[in-house]
Amino acid sequence: MTDATATPGVTAVPHPVSSAGPSAAQGSLLAPVTPEYGGRSLADVLPSALAVLGVPGGADLLGLADELAGVRRIAVLLVDGLGWHQLPIAAPYAPTLAGLTATTGRPLTCGFPSTTPTSLVTLGTGTASGAHGVLGFTLRVPGTDRVLNHIEWTDDPPPMRWQPVTTALERARAAGVAVTVVSRPEFGGSGLTVAANRGGDYRGAAGVDALAATMLAALAAGTGPTLVSGYHPDVDRHGHLSGVDSVPWRTAVTDLDALLARLVDGLPSDAALLVTADHGQLNVPAEHRFDLDTDPRLTAGLQVVAGEPRVRYLHVVPGATEDVRAAWSQVLGPAARVLTRDEAVATGWFGPVPEEHLRRIGDIVVVCNDTYAVLASRSESPMLSRLVGFHGADTAAEMTIPLLVVRG
Repeated sequence: MTDATATPGVTAVPHPVSSAGPSAAQGSLLAPVTPEYGGRSLADVLPSALAVLGVPGGADLLGLADELAGVRRIAVLLVDGLGWHQLPIAAPYAPTLAGLTATTGRPLTCGFPSTTPTSLVTLGTGTASGAHGVLGFTLRVPGTDRVLNHIEWTDDPPPMRWQPVTTALERARAAGVAVTVVSRPEFGGSGLTVAANRGGDYRGAAGVDALAATMLAALAAGTGPTLVSGYHPDVDRHGHLSGVDSVPWRTAVTDLDALLARLVDGLPSDAALLVTADHGQLNVPAEHRFDLDTDPRLTAGLQVVAGEPRVRYLHVVPGATEDVRAAWSQVLGPAARVLTRDEAVATGWFGPVPEEHLRRIGDIVVVCNDTYAVLASRSESPMLSRLVGFHGADTAAEMTIPLLVVRG
């Protein structure tokens, strides 16, 4: 396995590692973080890449233009679940990743909630979650009692109506950039893929070898400005199933390292690789789990529950908002913050939220603190209760993500 910092012909673009990075104390990992939209967030990655490629209107909010001068091809790899604060845990099993982190790593924030559907669309559109409307893992479809799971979403509601913002890939293609999306074959044509990545030619790739080969082939095929967007899910999956720093998680990190080494070694001389993530992750112990389905104090007054275990959206029966808020505040105590919709929007978590997206957020928003979670053992998939790792809330461990920059 090749250490990227020592690969002939490849330049890891130096960037000082922030003091808020991997050496932060445990208390800092659980401190709340507000999305830094407009200069240090996931929403700024593709607009900055488009600016490097000369796309009109591209805003280089990350300041990539100088370090990537002369680059005409850019590959962006999103690693699901690889938060900034997981990098030192991964380092013993991932020398290429460790080398890149030490020389090029800089922290960004994802948007809110810190969850995959929201972040994929935030990356793809270059906008905060309030603007694009994919405001959580699951959302109530306004005017109904239906809960939309964005991972299982096909064509109802229609993706281009549910997520109306023009994607960065559409803007790039309109400007003459060759655009390719590389992800798992089964994700092609899904509602989430259309919402986040419409505008790119889709290429299915199962496993790290196929992902690396397909991304590099697409990067090399373009005769002009080229953008390739890749997605790797395995670190997140094993974090959920077995926990961060479990043996399966370590194996997934080792496989990721092989992917990064291949991508770095195969970069054309006029190309760059940007590596980022959708969120971090933390382990939730058994004693920090509430179950709303077994506590009548938590179900009273509810009409629909959406969101996910670390961020719950509570849609209540008319007139029950204050009673529900009081009950949840009493039961959860210091384990969570219980806010009204207006209070949650006022924090800036979502950025500006247009009127048509407001009702997708619950009447009450419950954001877990520390390593707590609120499960729903009967009304949601039993698999959720068996997970070890979670994300979604606003702790530094979940919200802070890396940006690594390598040029050929």
